[in-house]
Amino acid sequence: MKTNYELRYAANPEDAKHYDTERLRHDFLIEKLFAADEVNMVYSMYDRMIVGGAMPVAEELKLEAIDPLKAPFFTKRREVGIYNVGEGTGTVRVGDETYELGYKEALYIGRGDRDVFFVSKDSSKPAKFYFNSTTAHKEYPNRKVTKADAISVHMGSLEMSNERTINKMLVNQVLPTCQLQMGMTELATGSVWNTMPAHTHSRRMEAYFYFELPKGQAVCHLMGDPHETRHIWMQGEQAVLSPEWSIHSAAATHNYTFIWGMGGENLDYGDQDVCEITDLR
Repeated sequence: MKTNYELRYAANPEDAKHYDTERLRHDFLIEKLFAADEVNMVYSMYDRMIVGGAMPVAEELKLEAIDPLKAPFFTKRREVGIYNVGEGTGTVRVGDETYELGYKEALYIGRGDRDVFFVSKDSSKPAKFYFNSTTAHKEYPNRKVTKADAISVHMGSLEMSNERTINKMLVNQVLPTCQLQMGMTELATGSVWNTMPAHTHSRRMEAYFYFELPKGQAVCHLMGDPHETRHIWMQGEQAVLSPEWSIHSAAATHNYTFIWGMGGENLDYGDQDVCEITDLR
């Protein structure tokens, strides 16, 4: 197995106004998450969130404690949220406990001194484990969460091109966490817009992971200060970091699904400052 990681530093919104396309993509886009028998991670200075992907094929993969953590275990001072977004079923072994995750099923791992391993049930149909991790001050129980356990909200309409279902899964209304909050939004056929009207939330950052986007299609992720917006074109199975000062919205050439993950001071999903569509610049 191979573990790869990189650091991403936080940007001042006044500086980000002057970034060109290459700089925007370098600082905020995470292009490679999945490769056979690799664990790939980005350690972001936005609320110290780690965004990563693990794709076990021929061997089991360990969630290693990368050097920036200065810890013997990845979960020594961290909690982790995991989704299986691969074609096949996989298992996550957390210490002496083993959890089987099917497609779009999630697992919360609380902080603690134990190793974490990823395994695919069938190497010809490998699982793909997408994960977010934030710092944690307390240990909470591990728990598998499916869409049946989620708080699901149907929103939007086909006429507005934004009919979607928001599945709040690893959130404090479903299970206790320190600061990590994750969910999955599924857009209906014919709908392409998410998170519009856009918003910001100054007390937490966010990461978006886009998938179920057919080959040859793309998603245009909108970001930036509401009065200085920018965009990043993305492919399927890529993620993007969203600072606390930035909007996070998108429109694509096809409907898609995305996983949102948040970390920061506040666990209140509704804590956001909405930007009127006509006020965006």
